[in-house]
Amino acid sequence: MTEPVEKAEEPLVIERLSASATVAETVAGIGIMLGLLLLWVLEAVRNVFFRALDHMNVRPRPRRASAFPPGRPRKHAAADARR
Repeated sequence: MTEPVEKAEEPLVIERLSASATVAETVAGIGIMLGLLLLWVLEAVRNVFFRALDHMNVRPRPRRASAFPPGRPRKHAAADARR
């Protein structure tokens, strides 16, 4: 088997950001942080709400749920056109 040829490593060059790019990156980071904070707060509120429902012993549904509405299904014009 042949050994892979290693490329010569280039030295790491760090480019400085301009002032406007630094501000843009900072604002983007703050926006991401605030979005994650909002999600975290919403999850905390949801947990408190469901704990309160559990504490009050509220059942999820009084009866079984169905994916289909009650009554006879309606006839669709598209189904009649295919026949």
